[in-house]
Amino acid sequence: MNYKIEICTNSVTSSVEAEKGGAYRVELCAGIPEGGTTPSYGEIAVARELLNIKLNVIIRPRGGDFLYSDVEHQTMLRDIEIAKELGVDGVVIGCLTADGEIDMQRNKELIEAAKGMSVTFHRAFDMCKDPFKSLEEIISLGCERILTSGQQPTAIEGVLLLKQLVVKADNRIIIMPGSGVNEENIASLAKETGATEFHFSAREPVNSKMIYRNPNLKMGGTAVSIDEYIQNVTNADKVKRTIDKLKS
Repeated sequence: MNYKIEICTNSVTSSVEAEKGGAYRVELCAGIPEGGTTPSYGEIAVARELLNIKLNVIIRPRGGDFLYSDVEHQTMLRDIEIAKELGVDGVVIGCLTADGEIDMQRNKELIEAAKGMSVTFHRAFDMCKDPFKSLEEIISLGCERILTSGQQPTAIEGVLLLKQLVVKADNRIIIMPGSGVNEENIASLAKETGATEFHFSAREPVNSKMIYRNPNLKMGGTAVSIDEYIQNVTNADKVKRTIDKLKS
């Protein structure tokens, strides 16, 4: 089976590690605690310079829901232009209506802007009211794949819907399981769902090299429960081990 692995990366460093580990493609994101937001111009540019594998970029101006204002839509269109100028292989998008339907017009405009690049519909799909209707609409828009956890917190929990989606997609679009995919469950996910592309992060905590640490404040404020002296970075060995488990 010709499996393809996409690593969700949070930095250029993680992206380089993903390639070392044998990834087919990376999805570069900022704002991982918010579910992923559009990375900076510089991050995209340096990733493109350093990577020899496929580079996709998420186009998402903020965390939260997938109901976007006119200003946010214009921002996404401009971000797609920049991604194209920088030589990105694909973009990752997803707009919904207030009723939990696929926003056909807005997605169509984003896809038109991305002409010449691959388009993945991201986990906005998992917030849709009717996954099977949404599947058909996303196919009609011309997206190449859907990233989904089967409308559950993790792909393992959503395995039943993932299997149904793969069957209903019938090779018209790629169903790519993501969320909680790791070396312990990827083989069983492949067997249960019939999917051939998988999305995971393979990140591990790396301690900051800061010696002096001011204990009196956090840059993210008191409401943020993130350890600012830990960086979660994709680990090449972890990527390789997960791929090996899938292939074996």
